[in-house]
Amino acid sequence: MKKRLYQSDAASYFREHSSIFLFIVVLFLMGVIFGAIVVNSMSITQKEDLFYYLSQFFGQVSSGREGEDNDLFLQSFSHNSKFIGLMWILGISIIGLPVILILLFIKGMVVGFTVGFLVSQMGWQGFMLAFVSILPQNLIIIPVFIMMAALSVIFSLRMIKKQFMKKYAQPILPFFKGYIFTLFVAVIFIVAASGIEAYLSPWLMKTVISSTVLK
Repeated sequence: MKKRLYQSDAASYFREHSSIFLFIVVLFLMGVIFGAIVVNSMSITQKEDLFYYLSQFFGQVSSGREGEDNDLFLQSFSHNSKFIGLMWILGISIIGLPVILILLFIKGMVVGFTVGFLVSQMGWQGFMLAFVSILPQNLIIIPVFIMMAALSVIFSLRMIKKQFMKKYAQPILPFFKGYIFTLFVAVIFIVAASGIEAYLSPWLMKTVISSTVLK
């Protein structure tokens, strides 16, 4: 009974704020597209310099000289949790709303640029590398970022209404408790994504590089 009640509450919540969730998804996709466009605007020299460093990294991966898996896990977790934590904090502040949107757009741009650059420089092999090195962990990270961005925007809007609309009678505390719970859930998913990035993606990259790129 309680499970059905929670599901009903979640469904009604998403319906109520569907426009915000849709806007956040579209904004992220715009960032991905913009990142891919930036690749095409780079000069040949810039592409060659970046590809040189990228080739060195691939060489390190294929020869097994990349950083320790545990270090990579900690780096990934630290980076992604800081990103999520910053969004969460900005959601509490009234002036943080535009920064949340900018951060999400930048995240999308980075993903679009990385995939676009690999494909433009290496074709099908670049697509395969992007598929095994970027997609696995981002299947978790991207939905978490989108969800956190949307919830941060919603909470920030509630704070703005509470501050400037005297007739706004909904209490903030119940929403804040849920907002804290969301952060803990997001961190759990980030742990899973960091594990994939540290322990699965490097092995997949080695497989692809040894079988295609370095032949």
